[in-house]
Amino acid sequence: MLTSDGPILAVADKATGHSVRLEPARLYHYSYDRPLVADAGRRKAQSVKGVAALDADGLVMLDLPGEWRDLPDFAGRAGIPLVDARGQDSERVRALLASRAPGWQRVRGLPEPSLAGWRKPVAIGAGVAGLGVMAYLASSGMWGAWYGLSSLGRMLLDLLDAKWLVMAFSPALLVLRPVLARTHRWQVKRGAALGPVGGPCLSRKPGKKLQVIHGNEVIAQLRTGEVPGRAFSLLIYRYDDLTGLFILDRTGCALHHLPGRWSAEDAERFAKRHGLLLAVHRVTREEYVQLTTTSKEATP
Repeated sequence: MLTSDGPILAVADKATGHSVRLEPARLYHYSYDRPLVADAGRRKAQSVKGVAALDADGLVMLDLPGEWRDLPDFAGRAGIPLVDARGQDSERVRALLASRAPGWQRVRGLPEPSLAGWRKPVAIGAGVAGLGVMAYLASSGMWGAWYGLSSLGRMLLDLLDAKWLVMAFSPALLVLRPVLARTHRWQVKRGAALGPVGGPCLSRKPGKKLQVIHGNEVIAQLRTGEVPGRAFSLLIYRYDDLTGLFILDRTGCALHHLPGRWSAEDAERFAKRHGLLLAVHRVTREEYVQLTTTSKEATP
């Protein structure tokens, strides 16, 4: 819920009890598509909407994803300028949302998971039960029945917001998830990948582009090389309480910004393996604003 006391913006999250008060220079009403690159090279997208509170330099103080109506009236009453960026290029919007101000926060308005202590054993038990049902139907030659049951089950879990029970209808995840996580950590140690399990992370297959991966999806691909506009180096930065990674070209132009924590040791192995330069250092506010506001693309 948004309220204002003059130029002071107050955000109260009823789901978690968290509240924030700040004085933004302007509000930024956004809508962008998060690109996903399929294996065959086809592109699809997921729509993301929300409003962000920006400081005087255009850095994001607070991100509020979701549908927000009557913003023009609210901003007018509060005397806070409102930028309607819903028609802007998605690349520009993503780059701005990744330009975080010190003390940056994101409020989603979602309740904290309840009864989390028993969810894991229940999910595992559901996975074991699902594995038994799958084995029975498979042994009876009823693969079609299992496929229909699992598809219907996953659809119902989406509707009921109970995705933590997905293993009941995809029991292979009982084995695949820990195996894939261990494989990813092994790739990171070898320098074949960079970033946490589930992403965002960087990867590059021999002779192919540098890939930015989130979850199981490739969300960006960049050619490497010394030509301007191609990935040439990595910069792991720290500014105030903010950290992140920039992919730069030879001229120092930011091609992709990935805010968050990145291991310098892992990045060194990755850069060495793939012929990229690496820098790790603090940046000034001026350098940070320059890099974030001119980055061609980002993963907020």
